[in-house]
Amino acid sequence: MLTTILLLTLLLLAVVNVILIITKKIKDPSEDLKTKLIQLESGLSKVDPLLRDEFGRNREESQKSFKENREELMHSFKLLGDTVENRLHTLQEENGKKLEEMRKVVDEKLQETVEKRFNESFKLISERLEQVHKGLGEMQSLASGVGDLKKVLTNVKTRGNFGEIQLGAILEQILSPEQYEQNAVIKAGSQERVEYVIKLPGKNSDNRSLLLPIDSKFPNEDYQRLLEAYENLANLQPREVENISKQFENSVKKNAKDIREKYINPPVTTDFAIMFVPTEGLYAEILRRTGLFESLQRDFKITVVGPTNLVAFLSSLQMGFKTLAIEKRSSEVWEILGAIKTEFGHFGVVLEKTKKKLQEATNVIDQAGVRSRAIERKLRTVQELPAEQTIELLGESIEIEQDRLPEAEEID
Repeated sequence: MLTTILLLTLLLLAVVNVILIITKKIKDPSEDLKTKLIQLESGLSKVDPLLRDEFGRNREESQKSFKENREELMHSFKLLGDTVENRLHTLQEENGKKLEEMRKVVDEKLQETVEKRFNESFKLISERLEQVHKGLGEMQSLASGVGDLKKVLTNVKTRGNFGEIQLGAILEQILSPEQYEQNAVIKAGSQERVEYVIKLPGKNSDNRSLLLPIDSKFPNEDYQRLLEAYENLANLQPREVENISKQFENSVKKNAKDIREKYINPPVTTDFAIMFVPTEGLYAEILRRTGLFESLQRDFKITVVGPTNLVAFLSSLQMGFKTLAIEKRSSEVWEILGAIKTEFGHFGVVLEKTKKKLQEATNVIDQAGVRSRAIERKLRTVQELPAEQTIELLGESIEIEQDRLPEAEEID
């Protein structure tokens, strides 16, 4: 409506402007034209109040419509705000409930997990404490055992028995009872007995087995004093450590000299002997000292061995024994093979004769077969007699054969 009025007004104004322009251009307008212009102006003057009224009404209607729309929008916004507020409040309450439920569930799960972990940890700690307690008991038993072992090792006689028992156990594992001897007498008329000897395959001048002496030695006091010196190097003077070390070497050499004087007696024994030390630490300490091991071999003809390399030494001896046994038996085997070869030649001759005899028997059987077939061909034209008549002619033997004939047929 408002748009239409505006368009009409604009159109009238345009027409008026055109008329005014034309009027200005025409110098002498006619009366008729003037009259029309006056009428037009009069019409326009009448239209102008109408337009003003119409514009006023349109403005009032627009303001009223704007006011109503604004009030409606305000009401809508208020309703929307109330709805959003209610919804937010509902969501807050629901979220609060959900969060409370989640908190309860999490608390329950957390409490359950903590209790479970705590119980498992407590159980594990209890088991570990029980194992520790058990280990402490074993350590106490071990400590008492070490104390007993220390007491044993402080006794010279018991310490010697300990080394002898260990040496005997190793020999028993590697060698057979015929290959070694315990508490053997080396020198005639002497009361000295070596702990063990190994019987080597070679023979001495008396045609007896050559003996290898093995004796165990355990210089524990000097060795322990040396270990204590190593532990207290900061508190000892270098001179004191050197004296303890020299005393240990002298003790080892004294034991080697004792074995050489008592148990090396060629040609009954070898010209060297074995000194067995029952611990690897003692053996390592002897090897660690420069020139000590070589000095024992050169000056005293003594070779020092520990538990590990004694096993290797005995294993190599065992392999040597087996090699010698194989070499000794190889000649016997060769002689037996020669005899078998000779006998096999005689067996070939006998086999050839047997083959010849069998061939002759085969030829005789072939000839008998040929004769049998010839007789059968000759007898084809002869008529066979009844059984009763055959028995009467040939006698009782034919009757017996006839009685056996059905049995033969049944077997076939």
